[in-house]
Amino acid sequence: MEYKDYYKILGVDRKASQDEIKKTFRKLAMKYHPDQNKDNKQAEEKFKEINEAYEVLSDPKKRERYDQLGSSYAQWQQRGGNPGNFNWNEWVNSQGAQGNQGDFEDIFGGFSDFFSAIFGGMPVSGRTQYRQATRPGARQAVRQPATLEQKVQITLEEAYHGTQRILQINDRRIEVKIPAGAKTGTKVRVAGAGPAGGYGQTSDIYLVIEVLPNDRYSVNGSDLTTEVKIDLFTAVLGGTVTVNTLSGNVSLTIPPGTQPGQKFRLAGRGMPVLKSPNTFGDLFVQAKVEIPRKLSEDQKRLFEELRKS
Repeated sequence: MEYKDYYKILGVDRKASQDEIKKTFRKLAMKYHPDQNKDNKQAEEKFKEINEAYEVLSDPKKRERYDQLGSSYAQWQQRGGNPGNFNWNEWVNSQGAQGNQGDFEDIFGGFSDFFSAIFGGMPVSGRTQYRQATRPGARQAVRQPATLEQKVQITLEEAYHGTQRILQINDRRIEVKIPAGAKTGTKVRVAGAGPAGGYGQTSDIYLVIEVLPNDRYSVNGSDLTTEVKIDLFTAVLGGTVTVNTLSGNVSLTIPPGTQPGQKFRLAGRGMPVLKSPNTFGDLFVQAKVEIPRKLSEDQKRLFEELRKS
């Protein structure tokens, strides 16, 4: 089994902060996201790789365990070990792994054998409560089904219109609808989809949404901000420009004397409000005035006249 260098996959230093790891991951996720790379198998594999790396390095417990492995593996190589002969099972067993998270990872998988070997045994979150046993006064600890969470990335366009994801759980295909207005941190519950706990009780899976950054829009709650380019003459004399919105193009009237950076508000053209699909935030359009680099002789003459007047 091949050792995976998650730091190298993300292109970050081993001492990188969580903030650095998150920022780097987001850039790579945008670059290799399947929506941006239709029918590109290499991009799809790269996307899975960086997701796996982020799954480990963004979780302090998994990162600590991975760093311990990296140290042991490096020492073993320095002693002349052959990468093909490293005893992975011995290392995993020496860490005292318990529980089983493997099936859960396989659901959303695409995770490698390396990941499953090192992290498949890490215990999942769960509660322990007490049920009355047969003997009066005795209590029996019963582990309740774990509440499982899985990160799911969607584009801003998907967050605007709503989307869906298909979960393949053993022989079941579950279609999960992600509602319009979902934001980073929104949790979508998939009831009874997880593994069973004590007494056959089923557990839930929560998809934790992460909305990927967008090149055209910045997001602030339900409001969006974008830029529109206008030429100098339109800024001075006024006119109309076309603005791209997530619900289609609209015409924006530019008043005479518009200043660079001036903002215009398009009411109701922002993001839908979660659980209130008929309510929308606003879109703020910032004017980006383009100064011409080359002028004709007539244009130069006119500008000279304006300067003298």
